Amino acid sequence: MDIIKALSTEMAVQAWQVENTIKLLDEGATVPFIARYRKEITGSLDDAQLRDLSERLAYLRNLDKRKQEVAASIEAQEKMTDEIRAAILRAATLVEVEDIYRPYRPKRRTRASMARERGLEPLAEILLAQESDVDPIISAGDFIDEEKEVPDADSALAGAMDIIAEMVSDNAEIRGKLRLYLMKNGEISTRAATDEDSVYSMYYEYSEPCASLPGHRILAINRGEKEDFLKVSLEAKDEWPLSVITNSLVEGESPSKQYLIAAGHDSYSRLIFPSLENEVRNTLTERAQESAMEVFSKNLHQLLMQPPLRGRVVLGLDPAYRTGCKVAVVDETGKVLDTAVIYPTPPQNRIEEAKRVLMGFVERHGIDVVAIGNGTASRETEMFAAEFIAECGRDISYMVVSEAGASVYSASKLAAQEFPEFDVSLRSAVSIARRMQDPLAELCKIDPKAVGVGQYQHDMPKKQLDQSLLGVVEDCVNSVGVDLNTASHSLLSYVSGINASIAKNIVGFREENGRFQGRPQLLKVPKLGKKAYEQCAGFLRIADGKNAFDNTAVHPESYDAAKLVLAECGYTLEDVKSGAITDIKTRVNKIGQKDLAERAKIGLPTLEDILTELTKPGRDPRDSLPPPLLRTDVLSISDLKPEMILTGTVRNVIDFGAFIDIGVHQDGLVHISQLADRFVKHPLDVVAVGDIVRVKVLSIDEKKNRIALSMKGLS
Repeated sequence: MDIIKALSTEMAVQAWQVENTIKLLDEGATVPFIARYRKEITGSLDDAQLRDLSERLAYLRNLDKRKQEVAASIEAQEKMTDEIRAAILRAATLVEVEDIYRPYRPKRRTRASMARERGLEPLAEILLAQESDVDPIISAGDFIDEEKEVPDADSALAGAMDIIAEMVSDNAEIRGKLRLYLMKNGEISTRAATDEDSVYSMYYEYSEPCASLPGHRILAINRGEKEDFLKVSLEAKDEWPLSVITNSLVEGESPSKQYLIAAGHDSYSRLIFPSLENEVRNTLTERAQESAMEVFSKNLHQLLMQPPLRGRVVLGLDPAYRTGCKVAVVDETGKVLDTAVIYPTPPQNRIEEAKRVLMGFVERHGIDVVAIGNGTASRETEMFAAEFIAECGRDISYMVVSEAGASVYSASKLAAQEFPEFDVSLRSAVSIARRMQDPLAELCKIDPKAVGVGQYQHDMPKKQLDQSLLGVVEDCVNSVGVDLNTASHSLLSYVSGINASIAKNIVGFREENGRFQGRPQLLKVPKLGKKAYEQCAGFLRIADGKNAFDNTAVHPESYDAAKLVLAECGYTLEDVKSGAITDIKTRVNKIGQKDLAERAKIGLPTLEDILTELTKPGRDPRDSLPPPLLRTDVLSISDLKPEMILTGTVRNVIDFGAFIDIGVHQDGLVHISQLADRFVKHPLDVVAVGDIVRVKVLSIDEKKNRIALSMKGLS
């Protein structure tokens, strides 16, 4: 297989781009490094294209390997023909390869294999020959053998038909046609497996074509079946499949015709359909899982790339009832300044005492904003916080923060190492405060599956989901960059070229030797060699270091080029450090980009990146995004009325809509049909996690805690 040509065609890119990218990947370069620092070599393929290429490369290499294994096995059986070899070479998927291999794969004991053991294969060949002057019953009489358990002609014919049925089932062309037919024309039908009411009740008598069944319904049906609430089957009319099989077997009128038709029908009902039913359902599930993982990945990306609240002292509140609300105050850098436990919620209701504690924190630490976890007792805690803010006489606002994953982090070894003096609940309060300050730096400490922005994530293949989500975290961390002197080892471990062991070594080196003064010091870190340095250096920032370039995304390999660009434009490194470079792109255009790039011995994409970095050293791409929505008052679901217009934050996007936090503790749902004044193919085409949106209340169901919202006419 020409993998380069195949990938070039699939991805609509040039063959040289694919070839160069494969070489970089095989040399151990990471996707973020290739995307950022090897644009000239790849033709500026972005990280999404590179990950797609990497995944398809792995699949095609696996496909190529499987083709070789299958060909070798058939060769060993001395059954290889030019036709089979050509079919293997043409196969574009693993399914096609397995269909070709099916007749030659070692089988368990089957009715057909037992018939062969009884010497009935020649009789099957007689039936398939379909000679007009051959009577199958008379021919079958020649195979009667009591010792071989063939007592009569009917038994012989039954065995021969079993052989023919298996032969039909093993036919790759027939299976391919019928698989396609079932995918296009089959329907998934569900019925109740119990009298018990459940969340799956809408599927207790349900049917929908495979071709139009959306992914979220497939996953819901699968889960209902797994939990024994549903019985699921594939339904399809038999006429066309049976005619395909009959036409493949019967050549005309002959005494054998009725036996061949019967064998074909038996093959379809007993062998082919049950097998293809599993395959079709597996295919639907895999597609649904891929779609769900794609949505999960996009949601996670948006969540991690939420703009940080810079320069704010944050008070984190982890709500609870009986055990009290845990409080943690963190400074602008995330350092813990104070902790406490207050009891403003039932059953204690020690509200005035709680206010005094918080007022003390406000006066001592100058708190700017309060982060409230959205778990148990969050509603009561939010009301208390809003009341306190109104009375304290300070300019303080608050935001309800998703607690998803906070408990996972607080009980982890990492949290225990970070805060050995705190109990689990106080660590959660710190996490809640910090994730408001810098979502990326805090959430990277948590298993991505625990951050609460997916759908049916527990039904995903773990390895594939982990790989997908870790890739998202890696892309986010590297696109933002990491402060080498403040980053935790968790955050550092996502930097290109750095694994968990090296990340811990970097932190250890920093603790032992003090702040890094320049990127070259990284080469003194144990286990961080030249290759790792090449991969990671450009993504690590050193504010106020010896070299101003160290606080930019300019890679050390391009420092000489960057110095030349500065000199040609009349600037110095001091101008970079002071942020005095404003019109460098105009000066470069006067000189000529192509001419300057040639003199600097770099490509135009690298020159463009260098110019951007020199203009905004230490820039954070998240700063260009709208800030999070902060509140000072509190609403209740009972305060809502139809037609009310509110501002909210998108908390999660799923296949059928988006959940919006409108400040009433219960997120409202904007169904996909209410997202815009036009047809919306998928909610992600309109909204993303973290977006600030205006919504209209359609209906409120207080008993079920459901709020229906609309964004129509509000854009």
